[in-house]
Amino acid sequence: MTMDDQWIRRYHSPPSSDMRLICLPHAGGSASFYLPVSRALAPALDVLAVQYPGRQDRRREPCIDDVPGLAREVYAALGDALDRPLALFGHSMGASVAFEVARIIEHQRGVRPIRLFVSGRRAPSVFREEFVHLRDDEGLLSEVRMLSGTDLSILGDEEMIRAALPALRSDYRAAETYRWAPGPPLSCPITVFAGDADPKATLDEARAWREHTTGSFDLRVFPGGHFFLTRHQSQLLKVISDQLSPASSTGSPLSA
Repeated sequence: MTMDDQWIRRYHSPPSSDMRLICLPHAGGSASFYLPVSRALAPALDVLAVQYPGRQDRRREPCIDDVPGLAREVYAALGDALDRPLALFGHSMGASVAFEVARIIEHQRGVRPIRLFVSGRRAPSVFREEFVHLRDDEGLLSEVRMLSGTDLSILGDEEMIRAALPALRSDYRAAETYRWAPGPPLSCPITVFAGDADPKATLDEARAWREHTTGSFDLRVFPGGHFFLTRHQSQLLKVISDQLSPASSTGSPLSA
């Protein structure tokens, strides 16, 4: 089955390297958030960014408001992209989706991802009661302003606000109602990126990702809040590049 280009976006020509990096956006985010990542890592890595329905060129499609359902659709959309070694990266809600996609790939497909990179998200086993998705429109936008996750210039454009709110609310519902279903841990390594002042994930909540793999675990802490990664992009990308170098990567089909 071929890769679904409605879901999966490739911004640069595929490299000669077999290594792929699948990138999953945060709540309210889109595939284009990862354009700078693709630009920086190509051609060494084949960067594929996921475009969720309900936004940008997919704005007329219904949103998917649960993380496991979104993960199943992403897995199906990857199609033949799974025929090569791959890693996954997700920020915030995207980290939860990336984790669930990794579970499907490893436990159902029988292929161990090279590595799972997660950013700005507490471990799946750590639960918080959150109800941002139940706020009115202004309450939802105040959360976005607080996290500085969206270019604040669009908040003055009424048309863009109205266009973005349904996807944003749906994504918050997905993130806030996500419940981890206990099961076997991953065997692939996990690297966690965390902001030391992130209100959405304390360092203890980030360390709890260690429980979700039998492989190696690496926690990298950066100064900043929830979107620390935009200020420290070059450092994050160096970690990703180093950890996905041929000398460091050993992904392969799992033994029966």
